Amino acid sequence: MPELPEVETSRRGIAPWLVEQQVRRITIRERRLRWPVPRVIDRKLPGSFIRALSRRAKYLLFETEAGTLMLHLGMSGSVRIIDPGEPPGKHDHVDIELGNGKALRFRDPRRFGSLLWTNDPPHHPLLAGLGPEPLSSEFDGAYLWKKARGRRIAVKSFIMNAAIVVGVGNIYASESLFLAQIHPKRRADRISAARMAVLATAIKEVLKRAIAAGGTTLRDFHGGDGEPGYFSQQLDVYDRAGLPCRVCGESVRAAVIGQRSSYYCLRCQK
Repeated sequence: MPELPEVETSRRGIAPWLVEQQVRRITIRERRLRWPVPRVIDRKLPGSFIRALSRRAKYLLFETEAGTLMLHLGMSGSVRIIDPGEPPGKHDHVDIELGNGKALRFRDPRRFGSLLWTNDPPHHPLLAGLGPEPLSSEFDGAYLWKKARGRRIAVKSFIMNAAIVVGVGNIYASESLFLAQIHPKRRADRISAARMAVLATAIKEVLKRAIAAGGTTLRDFHGGDGEPGYFSQQLDVYDRAGLPCRVCGESVRAAVIGQRSSYYCLRCQK
């Protein structure tokens, strides 16, 4: 599933082709995505100028004077810039043609992504309850420590909760906890403020490194420019069960935490 670094990589790849461009037409071949694609998009988007392309959590927000298009990549979705005459494939569900002679194509084999419309993004039901962005100044150790009070759950599940902080998916949670030297099963409310500060810094560092590498390609993720991500080559523990820890040589272990596969080094992480 594309996580925050993959979505941010996609945003950066397509933004130069979209911002300040007028939408000439939108072609929707399949409306049966996670939620039916609303027909208000057909009416509102064509003729509008895309003034900005932002990201909130894992949603891409196409901001126009008529409203905001919210796109979620789901489990297997991707976006890329194409020539409008390029024949669509079986899973190419949406094309947005632009005034510059290019088009944005949304592909989603599993159809678990979404295309929605809103006039008030911060208060949309899918966005209103989200925690802060992990790369923002609002997110730091003091914030994490405060939110952890009374939380008896494993810290890995805690940082993967989008109401606490958005965008820390399974891969990046494992990698951040390794970098912070915190065992993923440790109870969130038993981690000191000092260690929470280290964890917040580690989350920011891991996500920044992943974005710089273009995301993590574990199956078929490609960024908006069609290029794969390479952060998988830098993973320290994720999906490395039985292999030696890159720091101490101890075998990396695997466990299921919150119904998700988790990886850690018992010697490095306490």
